[in-house]
Amino acid sequence: MTAPENLCPLWVFGYGSLIWNPGFPVAEQAIAMLSGYRRGFCMSSIHHRGSVEAPGLVLALDILAGASCHGVAFKVAEGAEADTLATLRERELISSAYYEAVIPLDLADGRATQALAYVVDQTHDQYRGDMDLERQAQIIAGAQGGRGPNTEYLWNTVDHLRELGIQDPELEWLDGRVRALKRP
Repeated sequence: MTAPENLCPLWVFGYGSLIWNPGFPVAEQAIAMLSGYRRGFCMSSIHHRGSVEAPGLVLALDILAGASCHGVAFKVAEGAEADTLATLRERELISSAYYEAVIPLDLADGRATQALAYVVDQTHDQYRGDMDLERQAQIIAGAQGGRGPNTEYLWNTVDHLRELGIQDPELEWLDGRVRALKRP
């Protein structure tokens, strides 16, 4: 298996907050599709969008045969690879619920590449792959963490997916349901 340090150039796959807040210098970006994974609110957040006492939910790539996930491939600016890996590891590997994977991506312009992605560990105690959408909405509507409200995470992701023309029916449903729950 290829180590992220050996990717040249270094591409990173964004499917959630990386889409709207990559946090590293980007030389190029492209819409991309990853096969065999789905995007879902399947990981408890006890740091960024929730707490140990009241966990929130964050998006994760979840392995699922026949699934696909559209997101953004970011090509890291030349010379910034080591700093980018350090920044991403500090941000994404705050707990051991994610692991790093080098995955094959199909870019919308027809190119194919290998990219770094963060995938949920289905055996980790923060994994919530069996949670229905209504329960997800209830949690997202009320959770708050070190990086702000869980609603902000959902709404920023949905808004940016819309801007990019990426459809995600589950996130669209969650967006509407959480907004309804937050109405006075």
